[in-house]
Amino acid sequence: MLLSNVEIIPGYTVTKHLGLVQGSTVRAKHFGRDMMAGLKNIVGGELKGYTELLNESREEAIDRMKEQAKAIGANAVINVRFSTANITAGASEILAYGTAVVIRVGE
Repeated sequence: MLLSNVEIIPGYTVTKHLGLVQGSTVRAKHFGRDMMAGLKNIVGGELKGYTELLNESREEAIDRMKEQAKAIGANAVINVRFSTANITAGASEILAYGTAVVIRVGE
């Protein structure tokens, strides 16, 4: 499944638009990661536990979006975007969405 954050994929032609597809996940902070992040706030630096959590969440949202696209017959998703939202204290949603399309090698 090809993904693009723009409206085209160079070298390919969109032959059919299948509509909006999305995938999301809601994740809560892990107590251990939260405790370490609190300590890191004192001395500064990257919050690696949160970086890992966000990467895992983003990958899961992308996988779910790709599954939805495949289920409706797409072989690519264009205009891929991400959105985040706080759901409750300590839990956030990551949403991946885009336009499912059928593409073929351009002429």
